[in-house]
Amino acid sequence: MASNSAVVDILNDLILINNDRIEGYKKASDETDGSDTDLRSLYSNLADHSRNINSELTSEVTALGGEPATGTMVSGKLYRTWMDVKSAFSNDGRKTSLDNSEFGEDAAQKAYETALQSDELTADLRILITRQKAILKDGHDTIKRLRDSAQAAH
Repeated sequence: MASNSAVVDILNDLILINNDRIEGYKKASDETDGSDTDLRSLYSNLADHSRNINSELTSEVTALGGEPATGTMVSGKLYRTWMDVKSAFSNDGRKTSLDNSEFGEDAAQKAYETALQSDELTADLRILITRQKAILKDGHDTIKRLRDSAQAAH
């Protein structure tokens, strides 16, 4: 039987990844050219997805008697700093923004894959995490499609 603390740790890692995603898209939206309203809208929607996911994860952590994680991962903070440096030297803000977003989406997918490899998850949590991963995968695929289009335009 799974130990609650191990499951709480897994769920908290996913909360942190989603917090990174929220912060990353907030930053991306702020740095996106005003004429790229489609990207700003997309980034807002993707951040909202992570907020909804975090609400579900927080409920599960609380139900298990755990303390839901807050803040972001150090790697997420480092990644956002790298976004700043990279965008400062880029002359194609849209493509750079999408490149950075895809990098973050790849990291989220890896985190979810790692969580799903755990033997600690109950069947219900495995279903929840699989559904959340699919939601995030849709976002990833949208970002990748837009990035490929931006790349082809050059």
